[in-house]
Amino acid sequence: MTRPRSTLVSLSDTPWYHVVCRCVRRAFLCGEDAHSGQSYEHRRGWIVDRVKQLAGVFAIDVAAYAVMSNHYHLVLRVDAERAQSWSREEVLRRWTQLFDGPLLVRRLLSGQGEAMDQATLNAIDEWTENYRARLCDLSWFMRVLNETVARQANAEDNVTGRFWEGRFKSQALLDEQAILTAMAYVDLNPIRAAMAETPEDSAHTSVAERMAELKPETESAPPRRSRREVAPNKAPPASVRSLLALRHEAHLAELPQQPLMPFDGTSRLRAAVPFAFEDYLELVETTGRCLHPGKRGKIAGPVPKLLQRLEIDPERFIDCTTNLLRRFGSAVGAPARLTELCAARQVRYLRGMGAAREAFEKKAA
Repeated sequence: MTRPRSTLVSLSDTPWYHVVCRCVRRAFLCGEDAHSGQSYEHRRGWIVDRVKQLAGVFAIDVAAYAVMSNHYHLVLRVDAERAQSWSREEVLRRWTQLFDGPLLVRRLLSGQGEAMDQATLNAIDEWTENYRARLCDLSWFMRVLNETVARQANAEDNVTGRFWEGRFKSQALLDEQAILTAMAYVDLNPIRAAMAETPEDSAHTSVAERMAELKPETESAPPRRSRREVAPNKAPPASVRSLLALRHEAHLAELPQQPLMPFDGTSRLRAAVPFAFEDYLELVETTGRCLHPGKRGKIAGPVPKLLQRLEIDPERFIDCTTNLLRRFGSAVGAPARLTELCAARQVRYLRGMGAAREAFEKKAA
């Protein structure tokens, strides 16, 4: 049974989420369409750039991403505490980077606030709290991301209509085991799809980007130029735009890009991936080598440190990082965390409980 988004994305349960969104058309979102022969490879860069730009506006961090031929994956962390620390002016400045906003808000930001009466300021305060909530809302982040990419693609193809098959699919990541599994699943997507042979060759993935940053400057690959110049669709005049109409792509393209979340195995940073980056790379490399066509694979040699620390069964981990969406439903985590979520949602069962017991439950000696 379909559940309301508010029960699937609940920051009281976890700030971490794995999200997936698929293109509705037969033609590819990215890559080359075998039917028409037209290449859409440049659209991968659209998505990566826009995700990072929006991460610099929203209180949402990007831990992992992978842009595939007709869908993309993200692992995100929603930081509501950060949004609460922003001042009124900071919230309004961020919101109006994406939307025009009411005239009174624009006047306040232009320095005309001293001439406003208290009733007007109270109305602006109400708008501010509304915008603050939206800036740490996963649904609003995905709405802006998908709408802007769809508008660009429709303008390029000279068509109208839906570009995405529906709202995004989300999985709550309830603990470190779930975060690790989802990130490895996302970063290894191109390898499983036979689009790349190694993590560093997996174009438009977070692991490839992070590994490229480790190279000396003289060895770094040339700057990515995946964005193709197209004639922008003409923006409607401000007088006919809704207050919730997104600003034009030409404006959004100028937003600065937020870097990916850092790794921190010491747990000193509040907003960081809770592993050491070298341990994560070892895990991804080992797991990637185990995924051979036609067989599930087996980890040869020593088990990666992260699997030992989190008490994850290696062979079951390979299975989960191959079939995360099939093995789990709206949440991923250890059995105890899934049981807690069942109680919180007042349901009797969550899909993936069996997979969680196999992969994340400590086996008796």
